[in-house]
Amino acid sequence: MTVLLDPQKFQNPRVTAKGEKRAQVFFKSLDTLWFNTGSQCNIECANCYIASSPTADHFIYLTPEDVAPYLDEIDDMGLGKIEIAFTGGEPYLNPYIIRISEMVLERGHSLLVLTNAMKPMMRPRVKAGLLDLKSRFPNKMTLRVSLDHFTAEGHDQERGDGSFQIALTGMDWLTEQGFQIHIAGRAMFSENDADARSGYAALIATHGWQIEAANPAQLLLFPEMDEQVDVPEITVACWSILDVHPDSMMCATSRMIVRRKGEPRAVVLACTLLWDDPQFQTGETLKEALGPVALNHPHCSKFCVLGGASCSA
Repeated sequence: MTVLLDPQKFQNPRVTAKGEKRAQVFFKSLDTLWFNTGSQCNIECANCYIASSPTADHFIYLTPEDVAPYLDEIDDMGLGKIEIAFTGGEPYLNPYIIRISEMVLERGHSLLVLTNAMKPMMRPRVKAGLLDLKSRFPNKMTLRVSLDHFTAEGHDQERGDGSFQIALTGMDWLTEQGFQIHIAGRAMFSENDADARSGYAALIATHGWQIEAANPAQLLLFPEMDEQVDVPEITVACWSILDVHPDSMMCATSRMIVRRKGEPRAVVLACTLLWDDPQFQTGETLKEALGPVALNHPHCSKFCVLGGASCSA
């Protein structure tokens, strides 16, 4: 039986429903800057945390003019070379994706792209652009492919009939061309981590992908997120009780850039997961966006603190 979330929880950013001091995470360093390249996707998953679909336009396509100021800020703030990551939607639907990828790589940053490796990535123009980037910036780009399960039954349950085979075709092409690829899967389909990694390992071996299934940076298994399901609120005392350090949370070392439909410019969010909650919009510039983040959302508890997950590499 699923226990629903107590409506008194996650209401006050300072205290929990029990009146205890809510945990917060202080900014430590900018290790990863995420760009949501647009919410449109070629498919509509059964449980998409960011509500992407072929018609989703709550986040419009980022342009080079949207991206450049944030790359400039990284330089101006003396942050050095960091990981830049693109997510969506499906990034390879963005008509500017090759150019903004080039902008990142020209600055000397590493680039992580989250993709479903389906038809948008396999269009001739995109393939040619990827091959050009790979030849000019070797070993600087990683594509993380969403492969929800190591079987067609599990993956297609989430993404639609035939999606699994299309994704495998894309992953085979990436491997043949020498791209560095990782996998993002869902923990819900397996009873335990070991079984999941064993299943993926067999699939990886069959296709000859250069991925270590035992390496959590190369095969990420994400916990499911449902805002309606009950989870505990995280208090200051939880850090020591759970033996978890706040510096290990994503919001200590990353931010995400989005541009909402109808808004004049891009803005900064505290987290890749909390895209539709105004309290997690932290500013228009990076300098404005580096304050503490209160863990005032079920995803903070389920995904990050208790799940130990991170979207960054």
